[in-house]
Amino acid sequence: MEIIKTIEQLQEIRKTISSSVGFVPTMGALHNGHISLIKKAREENDIVIVSIFVNPTQFLPGEDLDAYPRKDEADKKICQMCKVDYLFMPDVTTMYTKEEILIKAPNKSYILEGKARPGHFDGVLQVVLKLFNLTQPTNAYFGKKDAQQLSLIQQMVKNLFLPINIVPCDIVRESDGLALSSRNVYLSETQRKDALLISKSLYLATSLIAKKEYSVEAVKKRILDTMSNLDVEYIAIVDREFNELEIVEPKNTIILVVVRFGNTRLLDNIWI
Repeated sequence: MEIIKTIEQLQEIRKTISSSVGFVPTMGALHNGHISLIKKAREENDIVIVSIFVNPTQFLPGEDLDAYPRKDEADKKICQMCKVDYLFMPDVTTMYTKEEILIKAPNKSYILEGKARPGHFDGVLQVVLKLFNLTQPTNAYFGKKDAQQLSLIQQMVKNLFLPINIVPCDIVRESDGLALSSRNVYLSETQRKDALLISKSLYLATSLIAKKEYSVEAVKKRILDTMSNLDVEYIAIVDREFNELEIVEPKNTIILVVVRFGNTRLLDNIWI
């Protein structure tokens, strides 16, 4: 595995690659969710590139940019174990200049996560587009846990005519059901236990839908009842294009929940 720090080095290496490239962009603090993306990229491509970059433009003032977990040495070892070919680890001055061309996310970026974090997705799309231009991947791998982000990246690829195949990957969970997240380390032991109600509520909602209960109101009530003691920020039931639904549409529905534990926000979802 070769570690790359500069744009010039990455561009020169990319010129020498003529076979398929799988790309996994990350912010580091790698866990089994990231590893599943890297392994899928390894299975499906000749060359695998992983990036680790904590992107400042997607953090709002007062969010956890400075406190975001950074585990560079452990991350390098994980990438090496997963047989990554190139690990791109730029710093902020490498990725950004004082005067930047900005990316404006579409209207659907200002609902749900975008409503809670206005401008967040502008920063996400900005850095992902930069990374796509540098790595020029055949396939790029993203987890379904960040469902709204995934949808916006798919739209960006379509709207900007990028020759990249976006590969959505299933959520990876702990054995007890908690969706893996780099922010799980912020949870106390009690919060960690309470957080299990998030996935439980989604499984119960799925069970209700399996019994042909398609009323969005009824499904939301089941979720809220299960998480009645938690600080639920929102529950949304939308189609794959993130339009709100009144009736669950099998094979075209995503149920999303966000729960707060102090300053920590946990996202989870299930695709119906």
